Amino acid sequence: MKRLFLALVLLGNLNLNAQDNDKGVLSGNFMSNTQFYDRDSVIGATTEVYNKYKSSTDAWLYLNYNVKGYSFSLRYDMFNNSPLLNPQTVYNKQGVGFWQASKDVGNLNLTVGYFYDQFASGMIFRAYEERLLGLDYAIQGLRVKYTIGNVSLKGFAGQQKGNYPSDKFGVFPEAIKGFNAEYNGPLYKKLNITGGVSTVNRTLAQDNMNKVVDQINSQNLADRFIPKYNTYAFNGYARLSYKSLSLYNEYNYKTKEAIQNQDGSALINKAGNIIFSTIGYSRAGLGKNKKFSFGANLQYKRVENFVLRTSPYEQLNNGLVGYNPSITRQNTYRLLARYNAVTQFLGEESMQGEIIITPRRGTTITMNASNVNSLKSNGDTSGNALHLFSEYYLEVQHKVNKNLKVKVGLQSIFYDQSRFEQKVRDSTYHDVETITPFFEIVYKLTKKYSIRFESQYLETTADLGSFFNGVLELNSPHWSFSIGDMVNTVPYRSSFSKGVVSDKIIHYYSGFVGYTSGPTVVSLAYIKQVQGVNCTGGICRVEPAFSGVRLALSTSF
Repeated sequence: MKRLFLALVLLGNLNLNAQDNDKGVLSGNFMSNTQFYDRDSVIGATTEVYNKYKSSTDAWLYLNYNVKGYSFSLRYDMFNNSPLLNPQTVYNKQGVGFWQASKDVGNLNLTVGYFYDQFASGMIFRAYEERLLGLDYAIQGLRVKYTIGNVSLKGFAGQQKGNYPSDKFGVFPEAIKGFNAEYNGPLYKKLNITGGVSTVNRTLAQDNMNKVVDQINSQNLADRFIPKYNTYAFNGYARLSYKSLSLYNEYNYKTKEAIQNQDGSALINKAGNIIFSTIGYSRAGLGKNKKFSFGANLQYKRVENFVLRTSPYEQLNNGLVGYNPSITRQNTYRLLARYNAVTQFLGEESMQGEIIITPRRGTTITMNASNVNSLKSNGDTSGNALHLFSEYYLEVQHKVNKNLKVKVGLQSIFYDQSRFEQKVRDSTYHDVETITPFFEIVYKLTKKYSIRFESQYLETTADLGSFFNGVLELNSPHWSFSIGDMVNTVPYRSSFSKGVVSDKIIHYYSGFVGYTSGPTVVSLAYIKQVQGVNCTGGICRVEPAFSGVRLALSTSF
């Protein structure tokens, strides 16, 4: 690794001093996030970083050098008192977190080292990164791509990065291989298709197989089975598009393997499958004045025992080979995004529908509804399916004039907190039902300056109770300023928050200043953040409360 790093630095030096001769190009980016922790027992900000370490820094420097058909990449990662891997503790290590060498030979591309990729929608294989959640699912190994006409073929063999929580720079011991064949082009006249087939194989490492055997042998005789080293996943998918209409269907199947049951008390031997379908339609320029537009999208997903990890002993977001996020709406406002449905790998049936209408220029109406139920096989004790999540969402945006934009809306949510956050129900613990009205106003003071105000009020008698959130923001070409307060206006405390979060009304203040100059962004924020589920890119995890200061820097070159 050190030799590779020195080689890339040397290549970069050659680029800076002799670019006209070798035509090489050096590019890259840098990101850092430093946090200073202010212990606050009132909101429950009392984890190890508050009691002992007081500050943390995460940083990533990415370099890419291209010369004569070759591409070399390297990323240096630093985790200093970092709570990213586990919010309850800290992680300290730094080094080369990603390196890659790639070469195009005609229609063939060869890549060695780490790489990110996916098959179809990613449900049987997706190698990707979510830095803000501390996730890096890169594959270390070999990847081959070949393209001829409208057909592309790719295959890989390697190991997934991670081996959480002991070493973020290592790899899991399991071997993973995959192959994908895809066609993308016309099917008939204006009918186009993108479709293909994929397969993935994961071989269990001997140490984990020994654990599996020991656990199976400890189970009741009727629950024992013979485990297998190899698990195979297959899929077929097709996206059809014709004028304003698109249709996508995908089926995924996984062979039997040892997986954890619903409460993690035993291993079961189950095959898995996923059915996923979406249909969309959009038209603009309708009506007599050609100002009316309409768009609609409907999604359906059914998951049954589709747990594909590096081993059955990886939990939460660790060791996931595929990408299987919830198909519910991804909200951005702070209170609207407070409760999110996390995909239930052992069984769920979910639907989402959205309609977007523009009745006139400057006005847009969005309606969205989603619903998630468990399957009967992982429902209640009587064998009935459980209602896990639903959301109903209405939003109206209107441009009053060239300087003023207004948005108003309403959200209603049902959230089975015991299932999504793995908590046991008791007499003080209930499902969460919310009603959240919201609005936003953006006013342009001048051509370069604007002011924005947003507000939401979440009403519920469960979890931590009701909240109000307000944010005032001033923006200019280079500077951004904001102040905000999220108030726990009507507190409620279940047995899980009693004694952790104060019973009184709590203010979660925030302040932000940011400066942008070209590709460089610097921000400084003071934040008090409520405990709960944090989601980024469809991936969620439960996090404790945050209290402190964040200093962030990002740039590219």
